[in-house]
Amino acid sequence: MKVISKIAEMTSFSKKQIAKGKVIGFVPTMGYLHEGHLSLVKQAKKECDIVIVSIFVNPTQFGPKEDLVAYPRDLERDLTLLEPIKADIVFHPEALDMYPSGFKTYVNIEDELTRRLCGAFRPVHFKGVTTIVAKLFNIVLPNNAYFGQKDAQQCAVIKKMVKDLNFPLKIIALPTVREKDGLAMSSRNIYLNPEERRSAPAIYASLLLAKKMIDKGELRAKKIIIAVKKELNTMKNAKIQYISVVNSENLEDLKTISGEVIIAVALKLGKTRLIDNIIISA
Repeated sequence: MKVISKIAEMTSFSKKQIAKGKVIGFVPTMGYLHEGHLSLVKQAKKECDIVIVSIFVNPTQFGPKEDLVAYPRDLERDLTLLEPIKADIVFHPEALDMYPSGFKTYVNIEDELTRRLCGAFRPVHFKGVTTIVAKLFNIVLPNNAYFGQKDAQQCAVIKKMVKDLNFPLKIIALPTVREKDGLAMSSRNIYLNPEERRSAPAIYASLLLAKKMIDKGELRAKKIIIAVKKELNTMKNAKIQYISVVNSENLEDLKTISGEVIIAVALKLGKTRLIDNIIISA
């Protein structure tokens, strides 16, 4: 496994692999890896000849009062986790190389897709996400890019960007990986204190309650939201940001559940912002 920090070296490597007819799989991350990230790398290994993992904490997707400075970073730990599953390249660029002096070009989807759900609470977030992902795609030149379904809105936004801008690659979203008690794995889970960590599984429990209601025939989104909210309100020190029932493709709010839908939740548990979702077909 090789670590590359320079943009030109990364692109040169990928071009050589493409010339050899190799299929490149790409897993973009902000580091502090967990089993969710590793599951993406493992899937990429199954489907691709070369697997590249980027580790870059992207400053442009953090708002002024968010946790950019505190966001967990441990490159050596990440490399130790990646080595046994045989990632080929770790791309770990410097922020000043990705955003040099005078940088003024951003990719921004002007659509409700980025304004609702998390976009309503993190107004600069998706502009930063689409910009860095577009840059990474242009640098790494992958055939396939792998993302976790926990970030369902991010997956939808990136798929939209790839379609609109004609990126020649395939976006592959894989199921959320969870702790044994159901909590969706996230690098931010380390922020939780013991009491908060004990109560956090209620998030997934609320989504399973929604699934159970739908399985029994409840198709009114309002009723589902009320039940999920009641479950989440059992958590101490939790402040709900949203509970939404949306179309899985365009993320539009639904009144009646039909076809494939996403039930998505975001809340702050103490100082930690957590998101989760579940995909259901009705």
